[in-house]
Amino acid sequence: MKQAVFINGTKETKDDMERAIPEQIEEMIDGLQCPKEFSCYTSNFKNLCKAKDIGLESFVVCLMSDPFACKFSLLFGSVFFCQCKLRVYIAKKLTK
Repeated sequence: MKQAVFINGTKETKDDMERAIPEQIEEMIDGLQCPKEFSCYTSNFKNLCKAKDIGLESFVVCLMSDPFACKFSLLFGSVFFCQCKLRVYIAKKLTK
């Protein structure tokens, strides 16, 4: 039995949402430049940098051992945040 989910007042199945993920990611990476050539996506999410969602809308906490080496890390106070749109999407939508 397929599970139905209501999004923006429309009924969508879990399968519909899962099929939409690659399309959303392709739209997101269009125009972005990634020094790692989007290996997080092309590896089917196996090659992910370490990050943690703490509830901020546009950021996740960067847990990499050398965040200064990443062009997407942002130091705020004593915490490094990842501002890569794709990594944030993966952490929040796919919980990875």
